[in-house]
Formats: sequence, C-alpha cells, structure tokens
Amino acid sequence: MEATHNIVCIIQARMGSSRLPGKVLKEICSRPMLGWVAQRAAQSRRVAKVVVATTINNGDDPIEEFCNKSGIACFRGNEFDVLDRYYQAAKAYKSEIVVRLTADCPLIDPSLLDETIEKLIASGADFAANRLPPPYQRTYPIGLDVEVVTFVALEIAWKQADKPYEREHVMPFLYDPQNHFKIIMLDAEQNYGSQRWTVDTAEDLQFIRQVTAILGCRLEFSWREVLKTIEAHPELAEINAGVSHKSYNDVDHRANLK
Repeated sequence: MEATHNIVCIIQARMGSSRLPGKVLKEICSRPMLGWVAQRAAQSRRVAKVVVATTINNGDDPIEEFCNKSGIACFRGNEFDVLDRYYQAAKAYKSEIVVRLTADCPLIDPSLLDETIEKLIASGADFAANRLPPPYQRTYPIGLDVEVVTFVALEIAWKQADKPYEREHVMPFLYDPQNHFKIIMLDAEQNYGSQRWTVDTAEDLQFIRQVTAILGCRLEFSWREVLKTIEAHPELAEINAGVSHKSYNDVDHRANLK
C-alpha cells in the first residue's frame, strides 16, 4: 500500500503519573521508557513522523530535554485537556491520519500500528483501534493499545467533545455510538486481553525489565516473541498479577475541564 497520507504518531507523555511518578523516563535496559516507545513506533512502515506530546507544566521539562537530546519531535500543550493537546500537535505537523500511543507501553509493536492504519485506510473508517472499553472485548494484551483516527474526525471531536473523560482520554467521543463515526476494531486470533504489558506501577516496571532482559535488550521484536517469552517463563506474569487497570473514564482529580 502506497504511503499517500501524512501519518503522524503522537505519543502522550507526562511526568506526573499518580502511581509511578516519572515513569516515562524510568530506564529499561539503560534506555528511558519513552525512548523505547518512540523508537519502536518509528519502526512502523506507515508512520511518517513520531511526535511526543507533553504538557506546558514545568515538571515536564525533562521530557522535552530528553526528546531534544534524542532527536525526537516534541510538542507541548494543555496538561489535562489531552484532546486539545493531540489536536494542536496533529495540526502543527499537518497530520492527515493520527496514531495515538501512550508513553507507558514500551512493548508496542510497530506491525500493529501498520495493521491498524491499513485497516482504517482500506475501510474508509474514521477511527480504528485494537482495543476499546466495555462492552467491547479486549483481545490484545494491555500495553499494545493502538488508536488511529483521521484528522477530520479528530477535529470534529475537538470541537464537540464536552465531557471531562472525553477531553482527558482523547478518543472516547469517537467511539460513542451516538456520534455515528465509522469504527473498525482489530482483534487477535485468541483472547490475550487479560495479560498486562503496560507500566503503571513498580511491579509493572519490574515485569517489563525482566521481559526485555530475556529478549536481550533488543529494540526489534514482535509482540508474539513477548508472548512466547512469557509462556516459557510463567513466573513473569506473577510479578504484576495483582495490579488493577484504570477505567477509561477515570479523570485526573486535578483537571478542571468543561
């Protein structure tokens, strides 16, 4: 499929995690987690540009410093209205299609970015994803989440979304059935949705560090290699088995959104 669209991957990142402050710059195999996400996203065949979208809060200065040192594009915007931050970043980089990732998913697989992008383009959809909250069923592990949206649809959401969780979590307005966007869902061939590969806690970070160490600290590997690693070392899954996942409609209590 020819690259006929300007596809920009925007990674949201901030230092102020409630459960593991500063997690996005915590090191995994001597490389900050944000570096893992950005460099793995850059392996996508379809993504033209990778951008980190952080906030104007002074506490997020280290993220911009890391990006500048690493040659990664960085955009700074609203701290809590993340939908506005995404929209402004997408507009600044003249995006036609936007891929949304979060900086706490270092095992993200570039092939899943490509697959989701290609499904969106081929179907003419407004929004494509490989996970949505209930009543939809997650089949990919937590931490492989990919959301792709056309700029046109993102702009509509930016103009019309007015609920706090829609602004902080960027995409809920787009998959609300009453808004009538065309949505494409990607599912794995089996249900791996109970597996937890994201980083919200110290236990999650320990899990990721051990998995990547077994994989030789390589930057290039597939999610299926991770799956095989965990199957071969079942003790790994016990490390963060007790961690609960946040709800999609949780909103940071510091946010003051309309």
